[in-house]
Amino acid sequence: MFDEFKSPEKAKILLDAIHKTARHQWHIMEICGGQTHAIARYRIESLLPDSIKLIHGPGCPVCVTPISTIDNAIKLASRKDVIFTSFGDMLRVPGSRYDLLEIKARGGDIRIIYSPLEALRIAMEHPNREVVFFGIGFETTAPVHALTIAEAHRRKIGNFSILTSLFTVPQVITAIAQDKGCVLNGILAAGHVCAITGTTEYEKLAKRLRLPISVTGFEPFDLLWGIYTCINQLENHEYCVKNAYKRIVSREGNLKALRIIDEIFETCDREWRGMGKIKNSGYQIRREYEQYDALKRFNIKSDNKKEITICQAGEIMKGKITPVQCKQFGNCCTPEHPLGAPMVSSEGACAAYYRYNI
Repeated sequence: MFDEFKSPEKAKILLDAIHKTARHQWHIMEICGGQTHAIARYRIESLLPDSIKLIHGPGCPVCVTPISTIDNAIKLASRKDVIFTSFGDMLRVPGSRYDLLEIKARGGDIRIIYSPLEALRIAMEHPNREVVFFGIGFETTAPVHALTIAEAHRRKIGNFSILTSLFTVPQVITAIAQDKGCVLNGILAAGHVCAITGTTEYEKLAKRLRLPISVTGFEPFDLLWGIYTCINQLENHEYCVKNAYKRIVSREGNLKALRIIDEIFETCDREWRGMGKIKNSGYQIRREYEQYDALKRFNIKSDNKKEITICQAGEIMKGKITPVQCKQFGNCCTPEHPLGAPMVSSEGACAAYYRYNI
């Protein structure tokens, strides 16, 4: 089905167009970690003109979850009365002292699941235990988290809660674009995020920041088409949104998904690993559903101490340096012994560089 989006012939046509169009030096950031891995896997950057530099953004929810949130997860997972459930790649993300895998090795009841609805099922099967789900993600996964809370509320399940680490993309784009240390000329927006949100907010963002944005998918053709439309805008001094992923993304987005997000969540300031607090860049559970907020349920106080680490995740996710420019990359920091989340996550930039030997 997707062979046409991997066609070498079509890719060559787009590459020829990119080489003809690019007359100046441009720095283009792909926001999503899935895009980063696809670019690395297909060696797309090596096929582009030397004047085009791709920089890797913060679009990996595992990578941007701060140490303080990992520490809160560890506090919850260490409780004897808690069954702690999580996606697998969160277990090896370092906190200030430990990771969840070490807590599991010490006897913590930590279970790897693939959907928050599985956590709800576990809560129904163990009515005498508290079940906490570690809910991470961007706008893409927020609807299923919201639906799970709505279902728990409908079924009156009283032993279930979520530790949320949910982020929103437009605000972090603004923060990076306004950072004087970042060189950023264009954006490849994540197609799966825009499938939920639509593109209207990005249209406002492009005009306000004077930053061309191209929405892309994750196949070679999708990415090359997005890169071409972004470069074409830059060379013509245009600042708007081009949808290079129309088979999935519409301008209005998924209205049902947006309604359930708005019912269950409200926007909040959110701490990003290595980047600090960004205003209105996350979701938190509304007061009407706060019984499902694990921090409030267990009266967990976040310790927002300044992150002290030799990991340069923040600089990498802002595009200030590449993973190989970090002195720890491949030395002290490897997938087996990660210092930071970008080396752990299946969408992390450091993991992509390490895996594909860039």
